[in-house]
Amino acid sequence: MDSTLLANLAILVLAGFVGFAVISKVPNTLHTPLMSGTNAIHGIVLLGGIIVLGRAEDPSVLDQVILVIAIAFGMINVVGGFLVTDRMLGMFKSRPDATTRDEKK
Repeated sequence: MDSTLLANLAILVLAGFVGFAVISKVPNTLHTPLMSGTNAIHGIVLLGGIIVLGRAEDPSVLDQVILVIAIAFGMINVVGGFLVTDRMLGMFKSRPDATTRDEKK
């Protein structure tokens, strides 16, 4: 195995462990703002993947497939994250009280 590939895999595994350790320590009240911020970052990553796919000179079929899969997963992550954020923020909206609803009927 190439030493560069091994180093990149080691960095990926270590980043996963560090990410898990950081996220597991976040209190519940901060999940919504953090999710909104990571959605913005994933949008930038998504745009970068599209640019790389468009500007690559003579990419192999494997490169194209990996980039398209990465773009699709990034888009699923962005859309799903915004849906979850919207739902979580909806939980904080004030509801009309029961007396107001009864008067409207």
